[in-house]
Amino acid sequence: MAFQNKNLSVIAYANGFTLWHYKESATLATITASGYFSSVKTLMNTGDIILINGSNGATIKAITVSEGVVTVGALS
Repeated sequence: MAFQNKNLSVIAYANGFTLWHYKESATLATITASGYFSSVKTLMNTGDIILINGSNGATIKAITVSEGVVTVGALS
């Protein structure tokens, strides 16, 4: 499925950091693919964290925004 803005919410915001939540009926592989969140690239910042619930489980990822592309990856 394509990204749906209605499924994205802010859990907490402080000092330029945002903790996000996204729930979708797509698989985690689809949701965590590079560019999936790029339509909201102006809202997200490198270093933000996102909790993702997909059709086959849940995960916590770090957000990176580079050259207009949002990627999610492992927490370091």
